Amino acid sequence: MPELPLRRLSIAAVAAAAFASCAAAEPVSRDRVTAALPQVAAMAEALTASGAVPGLAIVVVHADEIVYAEGFGLRDVGGPAEVDGDTVFQLASMSKPVSATVVAALVGDGVLDWATRIADLAPDYQLHDAYPSAEVTVRDLFNHRSGLPGTSGNDLEAIGFPRETVMRRLRLVPPSSSFRAGYSYSNAGLTMGALAAVRPTGKDWETIAKERLFDPLGMTSTSFRHADFAAGANSAALHVEVDGDWAAALKRDATAQAPAGGASASARDLGAWMRVELASGKFDGAQVIAADALAATHVPLFARGANPITDALTFYGLGWVVEYGRHGTTWGHAGAFSLGARTVVTLWPDADLGITVLANAFPTGAPEGVADSFADLVFDGAVARDYVAPWDAVYAGLFGPAVASAEATYAAKPDPATPALPASAYVGTYANPYVGEAVVAEDAGGLVLVLGPTGATRYALTHFDRDLFLYYSSPDLPTLPDELRFAVGPDGMATALTAGSLNDAGLGTLARMAP
Repeated sequence: MPELPLRRLSIAAVAAAAFASCAAAEPVSRDRVTAALPQVAAMAEALTASGAVPGLAIVVVHADEIVYAEGFGLRDVGGPAEVDGDTVFQLASMSKPVSATVVAALVGDGVLDWATRIADLAPDYQLHDAYPSAEVTVRDLFNHRSGLPGTSGNDLEAIGFPRETVMRRLRLVPPSSSFRAGYSYSNAGLTMGALAAVRPTGKDWETIAKERLFDPLGMTSTSFRHADFAAGANSAALHVEVDGDWAAALKRDATAQAPAGGASASARDLGAWMRVELASGKFDGAQVIAADALAATHVPLFARGANPITDALTFYGLGWVVEYGRHGTTWGHAGAFSLGARTVVTLWPDADLGITVLANAFPTGAPEGVADSFADLVFDGAVARDYVAPWDAVYAGLFGPAVASAEATYAAKPDPATPALPASAYVGTYANPYVGEAVVAEDAGGLVLVLGPTGATRYALTHFDRDLFLYYSSPDLPTLPDELRFAVGPDGMATALTAGSLNDAGLGTLARMAP
């Protein structure tokens, strides 16, 4: 869900209000759960049949059993293959609670503690300032309270830098808040915490996740390796809207932030994981994860604000969102790739109940709509309202206003526009420690911006006014322009450039290098 910070309330006051307003949690019978399933299935069938979403997969767990795991619709709108309970979806940010479970397993094994400092695990991983670098812990990073700005590292990933390079360059990013004083949802930050956690094992993140979680639970289709997802015979393609229709037009390899967003799994596999979460680390009677290490992930640590649809108060734990609503306490997390994925998990621990809904499209509120409707059916016997439409609006609104504003701003050049300088004034190599080198070159009669470690990222530049050019860096938002602005010296030659898509943290200005 969108980040909606609470203001003018201490966390103690917010927590007290949450508990006071939270409906008393209650156990539910198997009959009430199974009675809800036909209506959930009908809802999913209607959503996919109407084209509201190409495909959905749903898994429901109750009383330590998978009671439902089914698929609906198509894996890819361009083919006949249907989604089933074993179809593998990319989880996007729903990877975070899965990663929290992996780290909890290591904590239970004594490899580290949630309070272990990153400096003691991976001293080459540093933040901008000396004190946070020395004191930041795995807990801080999984709770998004390190001070690292939320979008840090995303820009480097987008132009092709590998994971370890991104991790080491985070030390250059100025903080968005004082250490532990602010909440900023950061993919790179959680990834740093996860990668540091496995460092004492001598193995990579993907291997530890498989050995310590996926194999013991029989999650044979689950992986943090994108190559495993891409090679799968039963995988759901990503879908975005193109001219009003769903199209499997884009792909997303989240290897650079795998712990935060790179997992892929089937609904059935996720049912096994949900069982472990609800059973305090037990699986088929065996304690596979220490109960106290796992319980730490569900502790509400930072107030996030209100659920935009239900108004329930929400907090962030360690990779989990903890919410206090009218059906009791929930542990959950949503995931989204703007390139075409939507996911959500919701667990009601006091009812020993959980649901995960996976969708292969963006934007859509179908996962939350199905999950919220399921909760009403189980706890109240009837759906209180339409949840899909308002959740659709939440996700559609994440980018729509920004795109519309930018399109309006750059719809037409100034009249009169100031001509650009000769191409030779801009052509050259520019660099800074964060982005590395960028090359502005002539290509096919125009200018291009070349970025990344291999130079494979190329953006055509369109002149707008004098030393301001536009380019388009987001394949999922093809009409959203980024600014490329040159600073020009008295000799009529560019001395620096500032690239908008690299400047969220103020690190997008690169100086021209001497020839």
